[in-house]
Amino acid sequence: MTAPGATLSRYAGLTGATLLAVAAHLGGALPDAVPLGVTPLSIWRAPHGPATLTCWLAGTVLLVAAWWSLRGGAPSTRWAYVTAGLWTLPLLVAPPMGSRDVYSYACQGWTYAHGADPYAVGVAAAGCPWVETVAPIWRDTPAPYGPVFVLLAALAVHLGGGLTGTLVLLRVTAVAGLLLAALCLPPLARAGGVPPRRAVWLLLACPLVGVHLVAGAHNDAVMLGLLLCGLLVAVRRPGRPAALLLAGALLGLAVTVKATAVVVVPFAALAAVRGPNTVRALSRDGGWLAGGLLGAVLVTSALSGLGFGWIGGLTRSGDSEQWTSPPTAVGFVVDYAGELVGRNPQAVPLTRAVALLLLAAVLVVLWCRTLRAARDVHPPERPRVALHGAAMALVATVVLSPVFHPWYATWPLALLALTVTRTTWFVLPVAAAAFLALPDGTNLARFTKAPGALTMTALLLTALLLTARPRAARPRAARRPPR
Repeated sequence: MTAPGATLSRYAGLTGATLLAVAAHLGGALPDAVPLGVTPLSIWRAPHGPATLTCWLAGTVLLVAAWWSLRGGAPSTRWAYVTAGLWTLPLLVAPPMGSRDVYSYACQGWTYAHGADPYAVGVAAAGCPWVETVAPIWRDTPAPYGPVFVLLAALAVHLGGGLTGTLVLLRVTAVAGLLLAALCLPPLARAGGVPPRRAVWLLLACPLVGVHLVAGAHNDAVMLGLLLCGLLVAVRRPGRPAALLLAGALLGLAVTVKATAVVVVPFAALAAVRGPNTVRALSRDGGWLAGGLLGAVLVTSALSGLGFGWIGGLTRSGDSEQWTSPPTAVGFVVDYAGELVGRNPQAVPLTRAVALLLLAAVLVVLWCRTLRAARDVHPPERPRVALHGAAMALVATVVLSPVFHPWYATWPLALLALTVTRTTWFVLPVAAAAFLALPDGTNLARFTKAPGALTMTALLLTALLLTARPRAARPRAARRPPR
């Protein structure tokens, strides 16, 4: 029997999702909504502006509160699936909302389908007929996505027959990625040592998933589906060459959708080892996994005819500067401090570069620690250790990347939901990220640059100080009994 509180959360979230869908119909990321508002006041003065923002705020509050209330776990796995599905229904039939990236996908697919290289020219230069729907900042930049997603976008253009049909098929593709992820969650949660009902709830019912991965049709959904599927095969069939080749191929396909997935691969290799975790065993089983990954990357790059041009496109993803990225926020603060003494340091490129170097070092340290931990546990517990290491690698990637958009938080969320007992520390920032975007795709970080940068820098310094405290001075957390 379902508790009354859970039932209340279910229908509060459904009401919130419905209000968000109404906001999208009134003032979402519609094709004729460009350019975006210059100030919040201009958005308020837009047609249906007050109704749009009221529905958006009320819907977001209800959806976030309902998700937060059951962060410890839904009543059952089936209940979590059904509720997440109910919340998805209004968003599934809503116009694009929260960002305009889906129009970039459509134009990049059109560019490739019409014989041009989306890694060499922007969608404006390629002559995409829908270029006016693309956010101005991305009209002249090459595609930063891998060849698999470019092929999927081109297929959507070919079958869609027009902009509306293309958008529908891109959303279907995103939902297919989420369905694949949904199938993988319960067995991965058991491998990670957490209740499946909690893992399913934390990921699938997350407001960022409904708004940005379903309604916004972000390709992160496809990446996550392939990533979780590859991890599941590695966890379920360690030491078996055919299975590890398949796992590597799935991970390779995830990388050729969005390159971020590559940080998970070394940890997947640890989960792939069967028996004693020796150097020889890791080289053998990890080699099969790497072979499958390299094969998938090489084959898709060759068959698409695009080669590795997509790697160069990644360098332009940092064209957007927002304080929601900690390295960028620190750069802003250094610039503000320089202006006080009559200087113009232009520190953002430097702080971003330092952060990327730091990220590389952190990933190496995380992998070495995970390797040691995997050697200290029994083989059945190794998947939990490897999955947790992969989750922390994605946390580090999001925190230290030069750009952060709200939907990026779904990357670490997917793996943290599988491995971590205490949820508040990562659920809280995910909930906060749900309030960063407006339905037309406007990011509120654009209007809060100075206070946002100062706040983010202060939070970063606080986190560093807490981390640097001597272990003896830290209060020991009481152990929670396993659920």
